[in-house]
Order: sequence, then structure tokens, then C-alpha cells
Amino acid sequence: MSRRLACVAALCWLLAGCAALIPPAEQPVSAVRPAPRAYLDTIELAGRLSVQYRRGGADEALHGSFSWSQTPQRTLLTLFSPLGQTLAVIEVQAGGASLTQAGQAPKVAADADALAQTALGWPLPVAGLRDWLQGFARDARSQPWVAPAEPGSAVSTPDGWRIVYTSWQQAGAADAVRPRRIDLARQTAEAGPVSLRIVIDNWQAN
Repeated sequence: MSRRLACVAALCWLLAGCAALIPPAEQPVSAVRPAPRAYLDTIELAGRLSVQYRRGGADEALHGSFSWSQTPQRTLLTLFSPLGQTLAVIEVQAGGASLTQAGQAPKVAADADALAQTALGWPLPVAGLRDWLQGFARDARSQPWVAPAEPGSAVSTPDGWRIVYTSWQQAGAADAVRPRRIDLARQTAEAGPVSLRIVIDNWQAN
């Protein structure tokens, strides 16, 4: 009997040793915690933009594409028609903002958001997008907020925008998760209920 028990014990030990040599199954992606998302001072983006608003009591909608260039000292946003024609170029620097539309003299102002509202007829939160395009914002109490990389992450900002991060994408390194689609909504006195949809197709960090 003792010899049988010894054989059983030896067999169990041998099987345990073999099991230890078998590599563990890969963790599912959902179980791998990504590195904390870092804010980037210098980025180049390209994508699509659509807006719905009201003008003169009628519903209006615009669709097109955009390019976004950002450094610590400068923001450059270009809006294009669906056919690729330049609709507007907005440049923001320390001295103020300028907006140029085809066939028109440049307009300048101290505030880029107010300038865009006046020239375009609908609000475009240029200042906020420096943070929002990367998933950073301030909530309704002006507290810093970092969007979880999950579909549907949402926040309301102090100036009345509702931001919803509808989808995310890998950008650059495997652990760099960045927004893919951002939905913005706000009630305004000038343009009624405004809805903005931003889809980022191309992301480059310099």
C-alpha cells in the first residue's frame, strides 16, 4: 500500500511539473490595463466633421472634413467641403485669432470661439477642442476630467457643451488609446440646439 501511495504522489508531482511548463493562456484585451493617457502639446489630426443647427427658424446641416495642427503656441484648424474645397481657416496664437473664408478678407478677434460663431453662424469650440480631441476636459464644476477609454464616456462642460466619446482607437504605440468619434451638443440662443460630430481618421504626434 505504501508503495502505491508513493507512486501516486510521484505521478502527481510529475504532472504538476509538466503543467508549470505549459505557458499560461494570453490575457484577453479587456484585462490588460492600458498606460495612463498623456496629454500631447503637439499633434496633427485629420478627419470628418458634421454640424446640425438652426438658422432663421430652419434646420441647417453641414458636412465636410477638417485638419487640425496644434503646438503650445498655435492652433490651426482648416475646414473643407465634401469636395475638398477650403471653407475656412482658423488660426489662434497668443495675440488673438483670425478666420479666413474663401473670397473674403480675414476676420480677427481676441476670442476664437466668438469669432467662429459670428463668421460661421454656428458655434465651434476651438479653445475647448485643444483638450477635448485628446479626451481631456473640465466638468460642470470646472474640475479636471479625463475620459475613460470606453464608448459612451460623457461629461458636461462649464460653458454648456455635452461631450460624448462614442468610440476610441489605437494611435501610435499599442497602449496609446485616443478618441475616434466625439459627439458634442449644446443649446444656444443664436443657433438653437447644435450638434457636432467629429470623427478622427488620422492621428500624428510630433
